[in-house]
Amino acid sequence: MKQKFYITTAIDYVNAEPHIGHAYQKIVADVLARWNKLKGNEVLFVTGTDEHGKKVEDAAKEAKKDPQEFVDEVSKKFKEAWKSLNINYNRFVRTTDKDHQKVVAEFIKKCEAKGDIYLGNYSGLYCTGCEAYYTEKDCPDLICPHHKRPLEKIEEETYFFKLSKYQKFLLDYYKKHPEFILPKSRRNEIINRVKEGLKDLSITRTSFDWGIPFPLDKKHVTYVWFDALINYYTATRKKGLEDFWGKPTVHLLGKDNAWFHTVYWPAMLKSAGIELPKTIFNHGFLSFNGQKISKSLGNAISPITLVEKYGADSVRYFCLRQFPFATGDDGDFSEKALVQRHNDELANKLGNLVSRTSALAEKYGIEKGPKTLLNQLKLKKIGRLIDNYELDKALNEIFAFIDICNEFIQSKKPWETHDKKVLYQLVESIRETAKILFSFIPETSEKISKIFKKDKIKKSEILFKKIQTS
Repeated sequence: MKQKFYITTAIDYVNAEPHIGHAYQKIVADVLARWNKLKGNEVLFVTGTDEHGKKVEDAAKEAKKDPQEFVDEVSKKFKEAWKSLNINYNRFVRTTDKDHQKVVAEFIKKCEAKGDIYLGNYSGLYCTGCEAYYTEKDCPDLICPHHKRPLEKIEEETYFFKLSKYQKFLLDYYKKHPEFILPKSRRNEIINRVKEGLKDLSITRTSFDWGIPFPLDKKHVTYVWFDALINYYTATRKKGLEDFWGKPTVHLLGKDNAWFHTVYWPAMLKSAGIELPKTIFNHGFLSFNGQKISKSLGNAISPITLVEKYGADSVRYFCLRQFPFATGDDGDFSEKALVQRHNDELANKLGNLVSRTSALAEKYGIEKGPKTLLNQLKLKKIGRLIDNYELDKALNEIFAFIDICNEFIQSKKPWETHDKKVLYQLVESIRETAKILFSFIPETSEKISKIFKKDKIKKSEILFKKIQTS
């Protein structure tokens, strides 16, 4: 039975350009979207850019540009980066989009009708980099834990959202729906923090202008996090997409976004009378060649640069195979390790199997027979692993089967026996493997499918050229 599958990524801040840390999440989302399409599900895959807030306003000033001109330019760079990696999204939401601004205004009015918004004054310690307030308990040294910069003391009139009202609802919901916060380690962190109590959330600003006008008071702009979270809902308000909201909906986020998405977002949705998503998955960070990815360090390497150097599928494969996404652990994007996997797994194992089989099939032809070799491909297990976000393990199973195929060709020696039925078994196994690999390495998968599309097979070109290491 066809199901609807809705998957989103974080919408990235446009104060800086895309890097491999952003790309990792988009690659995973693309795999899950493609996999669900392969299963016959209807899929909506949404990504985008977060374009409001003081941080963006400051970045535009630094670049001596109007904020809209600035966000237009940077947003385009994110689109180009995802195109280079074959990220096949359905909608790229920009928080400056007119339909998003309309949905935000309607959402806020629903929360007000519930009695959850009130005017007050706020003073607190603020980090512009995080666009978030911190307490002295969070930061006793008054330094932002993420940006390592002193926190600013800010006092202003603000509208509040009654977050404190939803403490019991959230704790009950987490208990009843353990799949709501994944992985489990992140869920335990959030539960412990929510148990300590929740403060009402300041949801407007008056100290800068670059934001969505607050519909209840035009002197205020909407706090960037209250605006940005609603993008996931915005994408489903288009005609024909309304049924995608709800289950199964998966939000993929970096672990630094866990609090906003697992506390603010469900409370906001409950207040507005909107169904909650099924899963918020909070994954780990990537470093690059052993260093934290940082604009100031100058190592925030563009995905386009990596694709030009290694090819889209090698970058995708490495990200998916190297890092255990499901655990939420951090990982290091090592170019040395990428080259090793490219040469050993993509070139030597997959590339070699396709090259040898296609050359022999062209020379001797194939003849239908039993598919005993194909029976060793653990399709159900691979499917379960992908559905459980264990993408590295799924690829491990696929390449274990590729190893079996390479052993089979070596033991049967069709170059000596000219056995057409042996070659048929190999061809059928490669065809099926290419189908599954389409979710992970689509460009290569399409090339393989084209080579083996008909029973009249021609020898393939080299799929993966070896990368020389100095």
